[in-house]
Amino acid sequence: MEICLFKMNTEEKFRNLCNLTTSVLGLRKGSLAYKSRKQDLQVARTVASVIARLEDDTHQTVIAKELNRDRSLIYHYARNHKSNYSTWELYRNTFNKVYTAYKGIQDTKKTFIDDDYLKKHLLKNGVSESKPQVFIQVCSGISEYIVKTSYFDFSNQIENIRFAMSEYNYSTKIL
Repeated sequence: MEICLFKMNTEEKFRNLCNLTTSVLGLRKGSLAYKSRKQDLQVARTVASVIARLEDDTHQTVIAKELNRDRSLIYHYARNHKSNYSTWELYRNTFNKVYTAYKGIQDTKKTFIDDDYLKKHLLKNGVSESKPQVFIQVCSGISEYIVKTSYFDFSNQIENIRFAMSEYNYSTKIL
């Protein structure tokens, strides 16, 4: 049995991190993509992108697209993180607040240790298989299951997987 090391849809994962950041900091949902240069938004953008790079190794283009910024700015955020953290109290406090909330959520999510339990859980929660035209690999912990579906039913099964795995740490990959 192979251990699945694939990442969940990175765009979705970063979008969730942005929503967490705005929620923790009391900002408006989606405000990280605003064109505003207000300091609270700039710090929040920086923190979200640095956490995404450090924890999930999210690519700069994914971060830049979600934040509606240029990719080079994401490099700037990463390069200046250490300096900002050690010298800028607002940045340090914001980073610690968001990072603590992020790690708290990640640590509370459950994983599977057996492929059969993962399969039973998915099937019990609305995931079904049909004519195998598309394969969706679902990984959680050391377990993986490949859902066989048709082109017609693909998006429905993705939503079913999201619903079934909402309380679990998981990733998906289209094969």
